Amino acid sequence: MSFDEDIATIAEQERVLVFDEFNADTAWVVGSRLRAVAAERGLAVAIDITCHSMPMFYCALPGSTADNARWVRRKRNVVMNFFRSSYGIGRQLARDETTVQARYGLADADYATHGGSFPITVSGTGCIGAITVSGLPQREDHNLVVSVLCEILGRDEQKIALAP
Repeated sequence: MSFDEDIATIAEQERVLVFDEFNADTAWVVGSRLRAVAAERGLAVAIDITCHSMPMFYCALPGSTADNARWVRRKRNVVMNFFRSSYGIGRQLARDETTVQARYGLADADYATHGGSFPITVSGTGCIGAITVSGLPQREDHNLVVSVLCEILGRDEQKIALAP
């Protein structure tokens, strides 16, 4: 897919993957499902769900490392700054041939515009946090989160999926 196709598809994902409500129980359901899918596939990932500044779920599967925790933090910072997915921001910056540091003055040490962090958006409220996966190639991190959100929210993944 082209940058523009990816950007449009990710924007549609962000538009439709919205919760009616989100609380600690919801975080547990989403995080547990992400963990189950990752474990079934033997994926060495870290999974994080944070609302505002409060951690609500964290899991590091076998094979993941402390680097994954650092990537989680940096990707989550992108979502919490822009209220958009880290991959969407990354694809937009790549299309424009720039970086988060050059365009916005945000340090690479604190912001990673790589796939894997997706906004937790609540209808009528807006973005309240981020669901983040780290450990796979960035497109796969992003797709894993989107796939589980489609399952939980009852959305047709095929209608909003990025090309492999």
